[in-house]
Amino acid sequence: MDLYSRKIVGSEVFLGESAANSQQVIERALLREGVAHRPIVLHGDNGPAMKAATLTARLDQLGVKPSYSRPRVSDDNPFSEALFRTCKYRPDYPPNGFADVHEARDWVLGFVRWYNHEHRHSSLRYVTPQERHEGRDQAILARRHAIYTAAKQANPRRWSGRTRNWEPVGAVWLNPEKALEAA
Repeated sequence: MDLYSRKIVGSEVFLGESAANSQQVIERALLREGVAHRPIVLHGDNGPAMKAATLTARLDQLGVKPSYSRPRVSDDNPFSEALFRTCKYRPDYPPNGFADVHEARDWVLGFVRWYNHEHRHSSLRYVTPQERHEGRDQAILARRHAIYTAAKQANPRRWSGRTRNWEPVGAVWLNPEKALEAA
């Protein structure tokens, strides 16, 4: 997931977890997004697949700086946790699991399409991850602000205060308190 836009930039379903599978997902995402060999930070958990020597060596070759969750801190990446919750609470999520890996892959593909192109994030002022990822969020939010401002001017008695905040969301930090201390 791209932290700035919340866009899912890479996803795969495998029969098992391994460093090779993780490497494949990461490499495909970097190539698809056109960011291979650009300064990227990849935040992952402390699992063996993400900390394997072969994966960390490949990340180094690709110019990707690894970052890891703190040990025994389950909410170190609230963005991923929120994504997992959204996934599990979808009405079409199978409560008894998937029949096979093909069914799981199909479901995940549909979920990613929905999440990136239709799901409007409250934390992004109700734009989709794809809209923010492509930089279209500013124009969308400016139009919304104009509509709300016109509505308030046309019917001032319907508004008890200000209109909704349609300012674009700024920078996003994984651990804001650490980022502020470093500044």
